[in-house]
Amino acid sequence: MTAELVRGQNHPLSHVRLTIRVSAGAPVLAGAMLGDENGTVHGTQWVAHPGAPALPGIEVSRQCATEHRLAVDLDALPEAAHRVDVFLALPTGAGAPPRFGAVAAPHTVVEGLDGTELASYTLTGLDSETAVLALELYRRQGAWKVRAVGQGHAAGLTALLADQGLCEAADLAAAVHESAAHGPSRALPTPSTAPAPQDTSGRETAARAPQDTSATVPHDASAAARDTSASAPYDTRAPEPPHAPAPGTAEPTPSYPARNPYDAQASGTGPRDTGARVDYTHPGRRPHATPPPAAADTDGRPAPPVAGDAVGWSMEERLYNQVWGMFEDLARTTAAYRSAVEFADSRLEKELDQALTEPRGRLGTAGETAREAAHARRTQLVAQARAVLDRDLAQLTAESEVVEPALPPAYAGWDNPVWHGYRMPTEPPMALRLGDLHLPESVPLRIPMLVRLPLERGLWLDSGSAAASDGFPDSVQLRHLAMEAAVALAARLLAVHPAGDFAVQVIDPAGAGAAAFAPLSRTGVLAAPPATGAAGVREVLEKLTRRVDLVQMAVRGGAPESLPADVDTARQLLIVNDFPHGFDDRAVTRLRYLADEGPDVGVHLLLVADREDAAAYGPLLDPLWRSLMRLTPVPDDHLADPWVGHAWTYEPSLVPAGSQIVHQVLAEVARNLTKHR
Repeated sequence: MTAELVRGQNHPLSHVRLTIRVSAGAPVLAGAMLGDENGTVHGTQWVAHPGAPALPGIEVSRQCATEHRLAVDLDALPEAAHRVDVFLALPTGAGAPPRFGAVAAPHTVVEGLDGTELASYTLTGLDSETAVLALELYRRQGAWKVRAVGQGHAAGLTALLADQGLCEAADLAAAVHESAAHGPSRALPTPSTAPAPQDTSGRETAARAPQDTSATVPHDASAAARDTSASAPYDTRAPEPPHAPAPGTAEPTPSYPARNPYDAQASGTGPRDTGARVDYTHPGRRPHATPPPAAADTDGRPAPPVAGDAVGWSMEERLYNQVWGMFEDLARTTAAYRSAVEFADSRLEKELDQALTEPRGRLGTAGETAREAAHARRTQLVAQARAVLDRDLAQLTAESEVVEPALPPAYAGWDNPVWHGYRMPTEPPMALRLGDLHLPESVPLRIPMLVRLPLERGLWLDSGSAAASDGFPDSVQLRHLAMEAAVALAARLLAVHPAGDFAVQVIDPAGAGAAAFAPLSRTGVLAAPPATGAAGVREVLEKLTRRVDLVQMAVRGGAPESLPADVDTARQLLIVNDFPHGFDDRAVTRLRYLADEGPDVGVHLLLVADREDAAAYGPLLDPLWRSLMRLTPVPDDHLADPWVGHAWTYEPSLVPAGSQIVHQVLAEVARNLTKHR
């Protein structure tokens, strides 16, 4: 998956032979400088530019162009070189843009020779600059990384070179511009896509496999033609969406991912046909399968979406990757829309300020006309951005409508018909649905929130008043809903694991959740009756703490089979209701221990609690709360994605009112547990 960087962000490089692609809205010249461990550039011989396009390990273009391909071989760089700075500069002379702010924001991509995109960065926020440091490749502790720099100079290339410590900056800048103006084109060839490697079993592996996915097996022509990449949303850093321009403007441009949505030719990255549709999907992912030629629509419309149309060894894995691909696509297209609105607002404000600075603009019809024109331009920009967003939402909605019915039980909502034909699985699932996510701009579109199994973090269902909304102001209702969500989650975990592979235990010190736990208790799927009172709390915690200690010692000693016969090796979910009621200091310490050490050895925690109830412990329990993933029993926009930082609204996966599906599923689980025992 491509890392979209924001200014100052870095990203590790997994390749040493690289191609750096540069796309700009106007012809620019591109070059690179080598720096030592301290960043010092030791003379003009360490600068690759149109007049001297080749250095050891680097080759750049010989003239100005809207698109450049710089070749970099990190292993071939001089031993003293620890840094490669890629710079861009506007040409001098008649017809050249006066500043970067007057053209489309330059877009850079770092990729391997096989075409795998490693990182991208769009140089946003440029205004009066005429030369800019775009990217920096640097070596740190033997490993190479790329950093998004975006540092510009209004005084041009001379100032940029002088800032790097070059005494001959003026002469070198003049020579660079002269060479770029008269030098022949040196367009580096586009690397050919290497055939996918074969493993020993003859299966074809994917060049762009998502995280935790090392290979793919295409099952049909459309799957083999599809190039899809997805990843779970809680394990990467959050880049800012890249930026691109609105058409026909000479001002700083609005933010769009990778391409200009209105004029694909402006940035040099889009199709040459001005009527072509622009693809806003995550790099490397297409939401629709590529149909065989005979099945293609005659009017050029995309083929209907296909469930499981993503990379993966199995249908389960392909659906998992497809769901998170949809999540990424929704995040990015929404970020593009929000950035466009932000740009339109800032442009409106700037134009109104300019109108007010002129005496003639303050009074009379001229000023009123200027203000009306500014508002009209703002409305037009927002309408164009909304049209792009609506197009993408319609595409994602169509994909969701075919994906949701195809989800397996571990991923499906409780209203999915798959539960009516439920049978106990023979293998554990790779992920679990915790609920749904949506954004304000796309309220009808829900994306399943999937997390990988086994759970790496405990869960906390917030039953406090902070989670209340206008529809649920009563704390009693909130606690009841939180318990229902906990039971539904426990039932799902039991249902999607083979018989005997997963067990649920409950601590309910005051017995306040007896009614909510009834579906678990009546069907007999609990490992033991809910523990009540201080003695019950102590007994359960001692038992689980002992299990964690013994399993850790067995694993470290390399003898997992030496566990005592009374140790249950099944994964455990401990539900704690109304924490910290019924917990003394020793019990609190044990619970924190289970939260920290339990997940690695199969003990997971689900807390149903109001944090305010634990205020008496002061900051002692802060690490516990921070270690848990907070969920709510009512919709709440408290989850942030790692790409653009949207505040996603989370909704729990609850059982529809009046449905008996959980009782039916738990009855089937109980029958299989009886056979297993």
